Amino acid sequence: MMRFAKEQQSGRGRPREGQRSTERADYKDIPKENELYEKFYNDLGHIDREENEEFWAALRRELPNSFRFAGSKGHAVFVQQRLKDHYIPQITTVDHYDGEKVEPPFSIPWYPDGLAWSMTTPRKVIRRYPPFASFQKFLVSETSVGNISRQEAVSMIPPLLLDLKPGMTVLDLCAAPGSKSAQLTEMLHAGEEGSVRDYLSNPEPDPSKPNMADQGRSTGLLIANDVDYKRCHLLIHQLKRLNSPNLIVTNHDATIFPPLRLPTPGAQSTKIQYLKYDRILADVPCSGDGTPRKNPNVWRDWKPSNSLALHATQIRILIRALQQLKVGGRVVYSTCSMNPIEDEAVVAAAIDRCGGLSKVSLIDCDQGLPELKRRPGLNDWKVIGRTGRIWKTWKEVEEQREQEGEDGLGLLVKSMFPPPADGKDDGGDIEKIPFQKCLRVYAHMQDTGAFFIAVLEKLSEIKVRPEAESKKTASKPPITALAEEILARPEHVVVVKDTPIESEKLQTLDGLVPSHPDLGVNVSATARQNKENTPEQEIIGVGKRERDNEPDTTDATTKRLKTKEDPDEKDPEGEQVHQTNFPPPPPSTTQAHDESQKPAATASNKKQPFVESFNYLPADHAELDAIYSFYDITPQFPRDRFMVRNATGEPSKAIYYTSGLARDILTENEGKGIKFVHSGVKMFVKQDTQKAETCKWRVQMEGLPILGPWIGERRVVRLYKQATLKRLLVEMFPKLGNDSWRELGEIGERVRDIEMGCCILKVETSDAPDGFSESMVLPLWRSLYSLNLMLPKMDRQAMLLRLYGEDIPLKHPPQKSNRPDTLAVKDATVEDATVEDATVEDATVEDATVEDETVEDDRMEVDESAPDMGDR
Repeated sequence: MMRFAKEQQSGRGRPREGQRSTERADYKDIPKENELYEKFYNDLGHIDREENEEFWAALRRELPNSFRFAGSKGHAVFVQQRLKDHYIPQITTVDHYDGEKVEPPFSIPWYPDGLAWSMTTPRKVIRRYPPFASFQKFLVSETSVGNISRQEAVSMIPPLLLDLKPGMTVLDLCAAPGSKSAQLTEMLHAGEEGSVRDYLSNPEPDPSKPNMADQGRSTGLLIANDVDYKRCHLLIHQLKRLNSPNLIVTNHDATIFPPLRLPTPGAQSTKIQYLKYDRILADVPCSGDGTPRKNPNVWRDWKPSNSLALHATQIRILIRALQQLKVGGRVVYSTCSMNPIEDEAVVAAAIDRCGGLSKVSLIDCDQGLPELKRRPGLNDWKVIGRTGRIWKTWKEVEEQREQEGEDGLGLLVKSMFPPPADGKDDGGDIEKIPFQKCLRVYAHMQDTGAFFIAVLEKLSEIKVRPEAESKKTASKPPITALAEEILARPEHVVVVKDTPIESEKLQTLDGLVPSHPDLGVNVSATARQNKENTPEQEIIGVGKRERDNEPDTTDATTKRLKTKEDPDEKDPEGEQVHQTNFPPPPPSTTQAHDESQKPAATASNKKQPFVESFNYLPADHAELDAIYSFYDITPQFPRDRFMVRNATGEPSKAIYYTSGLARDILTENEGKGIKFVHSGVKMFVKQDTQKAETCKWRVQMEGLPILGPWIGERRVVRLYKQATLKRLLVEMFPKLGNDSWRELGEIGERVRDIEMGCCILKVETSDAPDGFSESMVLPLWRSLYSLNLMLPKMDRQAMLLRLYGEDIPLKHPPQKSNRPDTLAVKDATVEDATVEDATVEDATVEDATVEDETVEDDRMEVDESAPDMGDR
């Protein structure tokens, strides 16, 4: 089948010495048999007998390719229409192949607005027929610029069931590589284009749109988190395409995700307020045993311990999500495992430990996505132990332990088993959890992978019951023992929202934790925190699933150790939550992002994650004054949300923009140990100019959708004809001198007279035959002798293919070293971030490394007026 990107198999990163290679073999050559895997799911009884053969046949077929049109709804519909009007009719001319009709790509029926598509076309058909070759080029082009996101179909379901609205705060706890976070970002900004237009025409607040109160923009926020630093940068690579100022990326263990402070409500207030979330997505690490269609090594590597080892971690993540949730908020818990101990058992254990159904309820999603075929959750199930024995009840395990000892029972715990059918447990009544409200999707139902989803609502504040001690108690790691020593100290009372609340007051472990032998005696807290924790036990082949076929660059290990929950912990609105990472949070560190200011790599810091700086500029900063004056930006556009990402706090190469809430969180939590990795849309980049009076800050393409409507007419060039834009896309640096401006037609006179520097090209819609059906805003640079559309080469080529259906080579000006008006043209490809010549397999650039993040997308064709394309 056609693939948009190189696929890397399950497990995190390259295999360690002694591990089996995870390199992908040809799908058809991989044996698809595993006696224990098949025996367990046949005995589980989750599939009706008449469907059993179809169920296993589907799991042995390769997964169809699926993709989603991304970005704002208006733009996504426009790009999708190009597929419908141009490429689908071409593909349908391929009538038959080997006697079978070739099925063209089709819209997934249950996805809103038909923006998700699937295709089952064999690879050999794609190679043979020109219509498919043209379609392939379209997919590669639009994927490279972020208009299409490759994503497994069932992976799209959890964000849809969150019922996320603009203005809400949402946390994605296990976000990398970012396809679901991208969906959440799009939902946060739904309807924003129209709201901004309405605000510009009538600046009075619209009471019917309180969530669009930020000059028509969404007031919501997405915090996308992942435990692995390198995977955080895959996440950033995915999300940067959406250019959202309402985004923060963090790097924390989801089981102990820290609370984030909010500004105090008044200058005299002593209240401490913490962010609570309206929606939380917990797409947790799982065994991935529902993914053999895209990850055929499941057939070879599946074993019971994969699920057994993850059960406790999954419970902790779900409980942490419920602790951070607002009352009335919603958590979506999801896995791509079919095993009930990762699914229904986790949901049951989390609800039980949070106080039962009076505190946390399951939401019935039967009415959501009506065309999605699904099955209800299981009310009864079996558990397979490490030795392959299948257990029906916890009582059987206890009897075996009494008679034969612990051999083979080490990973089995009571919470893995279904509640007793009689509703009695140790003599007491237990609540009957409505598992039928959960949602199961199987491979044979709509030709997808398998998935489990549960939607939970928090009904009131919760007090989490600690984990039950197992009968076989393993020796505690030193860090856990120290944490418990502090937790056992006398309680203190803190005042939160004028209410005295008992709470453990954790101070520090600095005086108790010995120096790390690998980091030296006088090691900083930052170095200790960033040093990778070594897990007690490595579970080979187990880790977060091969998410949406994105690569996994971390080791296949268990989650980091977590201290036991505080048995007296409460989490009313605004109260500090005391689950913390150990060692304790370090003080804020500021390091410049450019290489010249980074510390030299040593044996102790070469693996240490880089700590990003976020420094906001004063609203009256001189550089902002110059920018607002040059671009004639309306005063209503906020001046207090611009920041730089360097240690000095002064704009040197780039200026970024965030939403108000993102700014508040970044500034309020500075120096409190929160590992912020990314935030902000690059709005301006510093540019060398040929005249001292010319503004040296040019507008970045990613910032234009935000800033564009607020720029005054003095810096605007309007364009209406397709032929004019086509010339600007194809020709690099069209000349303006000696009456050459006349060749630019409708915009010639305007660009001749406009002041030198960056200006904004507004492509307007028109009903004329040569007009546009979608408006666009693009950056232009007017130099002394030429004009240039400030777009990377791949963006130009994608637009040419989308708008004109042509793959046209770009025209470069002749290089003349003795001429002052041109400079040797720089290569516009971003070699480390995108693959311009990618085959279909290469389009999503899945093997990006951490270093790729420093390669910005603004390296484009420039002349002497723009020689310095700094990335910060």
